Amino acid sequence: MSAKKHGKVSLLVGMAGSGKTSLLGRLATQLQQAGIPPYVVNLDPAAQCIPYPVNIDIRDTIDYKALMKDYGLGPNGAILTAANLFATQFDKVINICRKHIELRKHVFFDTPGQIEIFTWSASGMMVTDMLASYFNTTILYILDTVQCQNPQILMSNMLQAVSVLYRSRLRVVLVFNKTDITSHRPLLALLSDVTVFQKKLENISNFSTALTQSLNSVLQEFYENLDIVGVSATRGSGVDELLDVL
Repeated sequence: MSAKKHGKVSLLVGMAGSGKTSLLGRLATQLQQAGIPPYVVNLDPAAQCIPYPVNIDIRDTIDYKALMKDYGLGPNGAILTAANLFATQFDKVINICRKHIELRKHVFFDTPGQIEIFTWSASGMMVTDMLASYFNTTILYILDTVQCQNPQILMSNMLQAVSVLYRSRLRVVLVFNKTDITSHRPLLALLSDVTVFQKKLENISNFSTALTQSLNSVLQEFYENLDIVGVSATRGSGVDELLDVL
């Protein structure tokens, strides 16, 4: 029987500051309390504080600060180099996950804060493709609901989500985080109704307004085929709904 029939693998991606790691901490805590602890893999070599138990951690095998020192790299260059080195050994991660996935209902992968390091790198695509080859893999695209109140920031995130879908060919779930600060429901109206989006842009007069309107019209069909969930990593609201979607 194919490994895709057992367990669920979720990759968390999103813009820096969207709350990926905090959300994963909430997911891990809630599942642990329910008696079904997840298997968690950290792919961010620059992570300083991780609020969840990690089963496999890139930091245990690769020191990105040492890469900076030894090869004269900047922070992003070192993180990318660390990701590339780890990807060459990712078959070992796959084998470990295959041993545990039948016992764990959920397997989560936390990715670097800089979204482009994972989604637009060869190592990121290698990791994604290998996971998709063995497991039923979903990408959770995390959005900062507060920032997305600006329709142009919302559109920037939508373009990133589309690019992730296009490159990975995997199921993408939009997860609006930080709903304890502001509701994501007005954003659902923006995404589902072109006229509402256009009205929101009426008082914004700059070069990108027309482009934002055009992009929103083009992407309407994309929105219709997405699962969208609002959550609060801080309070835990919406997490049960997210787990149901998975």
